[in-house]
Amino acid sequence: MPDDSNSLAPSDLPDIVRKIRARTPARLLAGRAGAAYRTATQLDLREAHAAARDAVRDDFDPRAAFGRDFFDRWNLLELSTRAKNKDQYLLRPDLGRAFDAASREKLQSGCARGADLQIAIGDGLSVPAIASQVPPLLPLLHAGATERGWSLGRVLAIHFCRVGILNEIGELLAPRVVVLLIGERPGLATVESLSAYMAYRPVAVHTDADRNLISNIHTRGVSSREAAARILDLAMQMMNLKMSGVTVRENLAALTPTND
Repeated sequence: MPDDSNSLAPSDLPDIVRKIRARTPARLLAGRAGAAYRTATQLDLREAHAAARDAVRDDFDPRAAFGRDFFDRWNLLELSTRAKNKDQYLLRPDLGRAFDAASREKLQSGCARGADLQIAIGDGLSVPAIASQVPPLLPLLHAGATERGWSLGRVLAIHFCRVGILNEIGELLAPRVVVLLIGERPGLATVESLSAYMAYRPVAVHTDADRNLISNIHTRGVSSREAAARILDLAMQMMNLKMSGVTVRENLAALTPTND
């Protein structure tokens, strides 16, 4: 017999169904018509798929994504990798792991070396993710780092960015810890999920094993407040241990929320 739960208003659903749906953006207990999804679910999936495709193809304009006031307030340094356009970026991941010549020069002339914490923003595979999550997250990170007495490098905004750019930032600026806020590959649940990749004194030979990751930063995932607390705590561990990567673990039980 077909499941009628999808035809009910949220308030009319059984309590257990509402509790399950509230805990995840996944399409659980969506109902069916025979062996297929109901029409509303099919249309919802098509809409989500279209949004995901748009997120991947969207071009990163920091002033448009964050607003000119935010861009100016944080004095973002706009840089580009060796990928010349979105098609090249998608087909040649290696080009997204290194700055082009002009950006290398801008980075070296416009940024101080040796900061305790260097924050970079990369478009990655979802511009909507950084547009949604970076504005509330960046001030929390800055405030928390300042409270800890850390020096901060100038915030970078990177076009056509891949995670491996961490290594080149490390080579050029020699910060203690680099945090890369980058748009995750969008799925059918949300296109606004952000990842924070982190590394202690990254260099050219570093791999994923030398990095740490806090992912799923979005409204129904890891909140900005929680993400800031976790990033700052992990950065402190890296500085104390003088290392990052698979042997450095988060101590989630000891975390307290970061104040606004």
